[in-house]
Amino acid sequence: QLVESGGGSAQPGGSLRLSCTAAKGNFGLYSLGWFRQAPGKEREFVASINWSKTSRHYADSVKGRFIISMDDAENTVDLQMNNLKVEDTAVYYCNKVIFAADQELCDTTPCWAQGTQVTVSS
Repeated sequence: QLVESGGGSAQPGGSLRLSCTAAKGNFGLYSLGWFRQAPGKEREFVASINWSKTSRHYADSVKGRFIISMDDAENTVDLQMNNLKVEDTAVYYCNKVIFAADQELCDTTPCWAQGTQVTVSS
């Protein structure tokens, strides 16, 4: 089970950093990613990093603004969000991913954790 943290409120142009950690153990050899769901919309892919940390994928909407990173020592996967926009407002979730498909890998029940709310407004 993964646990997200670090959400909050920011103004447009501001920054927030989200963190994801495993409730038990470590990430193993999984690729990890971030997804988000805005009110009234379906959950969408945001960013992912492969297990060897040699490759990253980003949704076009966040490319150049968000950075995903993985820290083996801290056992975290972070999402640095810069130059935030109002349309980035959503609940953000981390999960294991099928890296080639930018899709979640649901091998636990429930598939998704609680998520963390990010609100961008002036």
